[in-house]
Amino acid sequence: MNEIELKKMWWHSRRGMLELDLLLLPFVTDKLPGLQEGQQKIYQRLLEQEDQDLFTWLIEKETAPDEELKQMVQQILANNERQIKK
Repeated sequence: MNEIELKKMWWHSRRGMLELDLLLLPFVTDKLPGLQEGQQKIYQRLLEQEDQDLFTWLIEKETAPDEELKQMVQQILANNERQIKK
């Protein structure tokens, strides 16, 4: 993806729900540019989901409905754990 598309995804990662912003924005800043385009597309698909669904997946109360989204949620959570340890 080009820089403009990445900036758009950063903007769409700002959900207006503090808990989601704290998880998504560091991931999109730190990791998204280095992901393969297919993984970036999966993240883009994740952003199309409802905030409540994203929140329940990211607090691990429920799991995402398909394997690709589950794996992306795990990448986001792993990035968050690395941020905390810094």
